Amino acid sequence: MTTLLTEATGLFAAAAPDLRTHLARNGPLPRRVGALVDDVRAAGLTGRGGAGFPVWRKLATVAEGQDAVVIGNAAESEPASSKDHVLLVRAPHLVLDGLQLAGETVRATEAYLYVAAGAAAETVRKALAERRDALPVTVVVAPDYFVAGQESAVVAAIEGRPALPADRLELTARSGVHGRPTLVQNVETLAHVAQIARYGPRWFRRCGTAEEPGTFLATVSGAVRHGGVHEVPVGIPLTDLLGRAGAPAGELRAVLVGGYHGTWIPAADASTPLSRKALAPIGGSLGAGVVVALDSTRCGLKAAADVMNYLSSQSARQCGPCLNGLPAMARTMTALAEGARPDLPERAARLAALVDRRGACGHPDGAARFVRSSLAVFGDEIARHLRGACVARRTS
Repeated sequence: MTTLLTEATGLFAAAAPDLRTHLARNGPLPRRVGALVDDVRAAGLTGRGGAGFPVWRKLATVAEGQDAVVIGNAAESEPASSKDHVLLVRAPHLVLDGLQLAGETVRATEAYLYVAAGAAAETVRKALAERRDALPVTVVVAPDYFVAGQESAVVAAIEGRPALPADRLELTARSGVHGRPTLVQNVETLAHVAQIARYGPRWFRRCGTAEEPGTFLATVSGAVRHGGVHEVPVGIPLTDLLGRAGAPAGELRAVLVGGYHGTWIPAADASTPLSRKALAPIGGSLGAGVVVALDSTRCGLKAAADVMNYLSSQSARQCGPCLNGLPAMARTMTALAEGARPDLPERAARLAALVDRRGACGHPDGAARFVRSSLAVFGDEIARHLRGACVARRTS
């Protein structure tokens, strides 16, 4: 059962614009370095950047090595996401606390914050100027393209190479930046680490579910009245999250959960809990907490084609699935949106199968998942298009 988030808990309740206010509100950072891995394990914290990997395992693996590197990842290259930006602007010291603790735990000799250009980067630089941490942090500005936030692309950028993903034979936790053990964690994850260190695993487990404790930051947009970033407990029903965003601004058609690599949830299933366990049966995931509501006046196939064209334009173009497969999928989804032919749905499904698990990174897999979900959820719209109709044209 999901425990409700109260005003006294969560990351945003701890937000402070400067170090003095941060310390007054949250207290000094505890130095229980030896206990951090155990505390994070007991808390059940998983990564909030998309993969949902247990954080304690990464910490423990990196700590086994020597001369480690820690990186806070705030590239946030997902177009529909703004939660990392909002967190860094509102609570930069909470993130830096987590980065410092992680660095001390793995005995890192270098620390980086990889962040998109703009207000968040400037806020972080100001916050760093207020601090005198034992482990200095270097800010690296992330390029503005979709795959720049993937773990191997982050490592490449820190090394001074183009921020492009690569097929890695060794775990980054064992061999990352210049072959050194490297911890890459999303900045929201690091903020949770700081709060677990302060208040303990039991405090963290007051929200969320038994299997997936804690809160997560959701960026809600589309057909809602109050889009933006909302902090909610893991396991909250999708309808409740949409309610916090002002409820659907019109009749709900479907909701994209997990971002552009995510899956569509039809309106009939909008009570689905937002947890990896609940979303797994439909092939879904929370991803980085992106939720986009689509109302009944918009064509789902047009929305899907727009996303697929974006994903195709953002490929690394390093392997066949990205170079050839994604453009072919984009062209097929566009043709389906503009006026379906009977062969197009099968062609789109076949192309998705051809690129799946054949790329040098996870980008083709995410695009294939998105296409399969679009074909499944918007089957009725495909039927309309085959008749020369479309909900966006108010014909049936």
